[in-house]
This record gives sequence, structure tokens and C-alpha cells, in this order.
Amino acid sequence: MAVLLQRPHAAVACLLFLYHLTSVLSIPDPRLREALIKLEASMQTGGQVVLTDAEKRLDAVLLKMKQEEMVRAEFPPALHFFKAKDLIKASPIFSLLQKMPKGGALHIHDLAMVDVEWLVKNVTYRPHCYMCVTDNKSIRFIFSSKEPKALPQCSAWTLLEHLRAKMINVTDLDNSIMANMTLVTDQDPETVYPSQDVIWAKFEETFLALWGLVTYAPVFRDYYYQGLTEFYVDNVMYLELRALLPEIYELDGSTHDTAWTLKTYQEVTKQFIADHPDFFGARIIFTIHRGVNASVMARTVEKAMKLQKDFPDIMAGFDLVGREDSGRPLWYFRDALSLPAERGVALPFFFHAGETDLEGTEVDQNLLDALLFNTSRIGHGFALLRHPVAKDLSRKQGVALEVCPISNQVMKLVNDMRNHPAAALMLENHPLVISSDDPAMFGATGLSYDFYEAFVGFGGISFHLGSLKQLAINSIRYSSLTPKQQDKALDLWQRRWDKFVSENVF
Repeated sequence: MAVLLQRPHAAVACLLFLYHLTSVLSIPDPRLREALIKLEASMQTGGQVVLTDAEKRLDAVLLKMKQEEMVRAEFPPALHFFKAKDLIKASPIFSLLQKMPKGGALHIHDLAMVDVEWLVKNVTYRPHCYMCVTDNKSIRFIFSSKEPKALPQCSAWTLLEHLRAKMINVTDLDNSIMANMTLVTDQDPETVYPSQDVIWAKFEETFLALWGLVTYAPVFRDYYYQGLTEFYVDNVMYLELRALLPEIYELDGSTHDTAWTLKTYQEVTKQFIADHPDFFGARIIFTIHRGVNASVMARTVEKAMKLQKDFPDIMAGFDLVGREDSGRPLWYFRDALSLPAERGVALPFFFHAGETDLEGTEVDQNLLDALLFNTSRIGHGFALLRHPVAKDLSRKQGVALEVCPISNQVMKLVNDMRNHPAAALMLENHPLVISSDDPAMFGATGLSYDFYEAFVGFGGISFHLGSLKQLAINSIRYSSLTPKQQDKALDLWQRRWDKFVSENVF
């Protein structure tokens, strides 16, 4: 029986035969019951991980923590993250997860990786920073050596250093600016954001609000370095960043092209590794908004192929971003997305797909189409359980889902994390990784909050240290790194993991 449990797929037929035999005889066998329970446990994410003695001791500590967590009056995974955040921060499980080496973050967006407080307190206090207020009460920024030209539907530009000089207390102004750069609210989030349409409108507006800050050349470098720092502090050793690669501007208004932007990512990444030798690196997934037309998409794919050739070390591949429900489906862009294969060019795809609850729509076919275009991973894949063919293909092809728990909840796809589709997928060890999407927009940082929601919310009592270990390993094995680089990264991660275990076993 022990041998069979080490080979769950081979064991299923045998155990089912015994089950049917006992059913016929109407004699429930307690040994068979125990074997079935163990078999099911072995099939979940991390179910085949063999723990060391030290890991077993830490796992026992984790189990006790989780049992105490699940009887709390307010169970954080059942609450909206904006209400649950302080409860999570107070959790000993969260404290342990912060220390845990989590491997890589494979689904992060460029303009939402840095705490907005850093942007306000650091960037908006720099010289030559102008702000205007739009007709719909949002804000825009620009750095300029002279007064900028007026923007349509925006107030006159105000130099922030002059505005602050006139104020006795600038805290209210800073808080107001921060409120325009995040979805976080002190009010009831269900009331503030009653529908997906409302929250997506605010979500997209926040990116416009911070665009002029982040795309200023000196800030752009500092912003990316700060983003790497925040993930590094959260014990993440590798990133794959979805980036629009926008034109970056200088104080005199001159701009740099896409290649310059990608090269800057490369330079800053190298500098960060030099400063932090136990950080493995970062790669860029070039993105474009899915609202463009077919001809713009074709030109962008052409550009992506050239960037892939010119920057093979930093460029990981290509993706489409933006709300799926209101954007064009992948099949609309089939001619443009077929260009790399037609030309024999290797341009890996990392498509967002299945970030929807609109079953049966044209957009709902993005999951299957992503697989038909040989996507390397699937961003979100929230709808995968409703697509058995796509689910089977993704498993057989080893196409992992990039699951972003907090994002899916805040963007109103799921209320209670215990009901997230990934909970069922993890019980059958479907290939997936945990990431945080746009942490700055949700008032989170790094990966620890999302790991908490997955470990405590998805897993209940059944997920254990082996589950966490497997998720970290997945984040490296399903990355865009070469097999040789993955092995090297895993060696580095394993050393950090062993140190983490030894330091937290008492």
C-alpha cells in the first residue's frame, strides 16, 4: 500500500477496485478508507513532497497556527482584503510567510509594483513636479523645466513645491494624492465598488494618475529599483514583469524609445543583482492593451520579435493586458499572433486568459485560444474550471496558471477565498503559481499577502508546509528561465529555504 501511495495514478485503479468490492459486500473497510484519504492527500499540490525531520517539526507548528486561525471570530480569507489586511498582518502565519523564501513572482505589472506612499513621499517632492486635476476629479502629473502645455479636461498645472509651500499641513494633500493611485478605501468596499464596471473604471484611472510620475526618466529607474527592493525584502528572489515599455521622457520633454526602456530595465536589474547577490534576476514580458485594433497589434508583435532578438536575456515574451470582458478576444488578433510561428521566430506568449465570470461569451474562449497559440503560462485562468478541455490541455502541456488571489477578490470575481477555483485546482495538483498582479493598487506588497490567502483560504487545514514548498518550486520551474538557469535558481532557493526552516524550528 505504501508503494501505491507513492504512485497515485497507478494506485487509483487498484483502490477503486477494492472500493467497489467492499461496496458490493456492504462492508466498509477502515483500512481502505484510510488508504483513500491518504491517496487523495497525496494528489494535492505538495502532496508528494517528502519533508525532512526539521521540516516536519515546522509543519507541526504551522498546523497548530492554522487550527487557531480557522476558529477566529473573523476569518480573514472570508473577508474582503481591505477589511482583512490588518487581521492578516497580526497573524503568526503571515509573519512566517514573510520570512519564507517564495521563489519567483511571475505575474506582476510594471506600474503597480511599488507602494504608492513611496511615490507620493519620494517622487512628488522632487523639483519640477506639476499636477493638474481632471474634470472627473482624478489627477495627472508631469515633470518639466518650464510650465507644461495645458491638458484637455484638466485644470491649470500647479507646481507642487509651490503649492506645498503655501500649506501649513501637507498631509491631507498627500493622502488625497495617494487615494488617486490605489483602489484602497476606508469605506465599505462593496458599497464603493458595487460592480465590476465601477471598479475597473477606477482601476484604469489610477494608472493614468501615476503615469506621468513613473515615465519620467530619473523616476523610472528609481521606481523599478524600489519595486525590486520591495519584492526582495519580502523574500522573493526572481521576477517576471509585465511591462508596457512606454516612451520615457526627460525634463526637457525629449523621449526615449521602447528599446531604451527595455535596456534600462536590463541595466537596473544588473545593478540590483550586484547590490544583492542572492537575488536571481528579472525578465520582462512586453505587453500591449487588448483594446487596440488588428493593425496596431501586428506592428507591436513585429516590435516584440525584434526586441526578443536584440535583448534575449531580459525579454521573456509577449502578452495582452487590460480588462478581458471589454477588450478584444485573442481570436480577433489571430493573424498578428500567428506572425512569429509563420516566420519561424521564437516569441513566447504569456497570455492573460480566463479573468472573467461571463461564461459562454466570446471572451470566455480566451483560455482555449491561449493554449492553441501555445502560451507558456496563463495569466489568472479564473474560469478554467468551466472549461474541461482547456483544463485537460493545460495539465498535459504543463501550462501553469498564474493565480492572483487578492486581485481576483478585489476585482469582484470571488468574495470568499475558500470558493476560489484555484482551491479545487490545487487539490489535484494542477500546474499553477501564486502571484500578486498589482499589489500597490490593493494596498499589498510583495507576495506574502497572496501566499497567505492561498495557504489559509484555498487550503484550509489540508495544505501544509509541503504545499508551500511546492508552490515556491513551481515559481521557478514554470518561469521563462532556461532549464540550466532554473537548476541554478533552485539551488540558490534551496539554500535559503534550509536556512529558513532551521531558523524557525524551536
